[in-house]
Amino acid sequence: MSKITLRTALPADRDAVVELIHQLNVFEADLVGDRRRDYGAAVAYYDELMQRLSRRNGRIVLAVAEGVTVGAMGFSLDQDAAYVVDDVRNHGTVTDLIVHGDWRGRGIGQTLLKEAERLTREAGLKRLFIGVLAANERAERTYRAFGFEPYVSILSKEL
Repeated sequence: MSKITLRTALPADRDAVVELIHQLNVFEADLVGDRRRDYGAAVAYYDELMQRLSRRNGRIVLAVAEGVTVGAMGFSLDQDAAYVVDDVRNHGTVTDLIVHGDWRGRGIGQTLLKEAERLTREAGLKRLFIGVLAANERAERTYRAFGFEPYVSILSKEL
């Protein structure tokens, strides 16, 4: 496998991240049917994500191999509601995890998840969250193999 380098995304990386978001939208549209497939949706989501991350002490971490961006992870530091005990109320969150389709299965997701763990520990926190679409069985297997366990379920009802 090629050497993977991790770094924080810069404004100049916008197009590469938008392209990954677009790929994920198309992939997830086949799984759940409610994702937009147009490129404009990826551009709009990138802008939303950057605003959200800036409010939550977050960043996008890129995985680069052979000079190409092959993965991206949104990461933020967050706080749960007051009813959660103090020692885990503050936590890290992987907001997004995207690996370029041609690079899946090469450990890039695992590398990004290890970085999320490192960033969470570096902040002095003990808990890391990630979400996954129920229909994305491969991602869920990856996250469970990494040590994530179910914590909350979000149920949906179409009306």
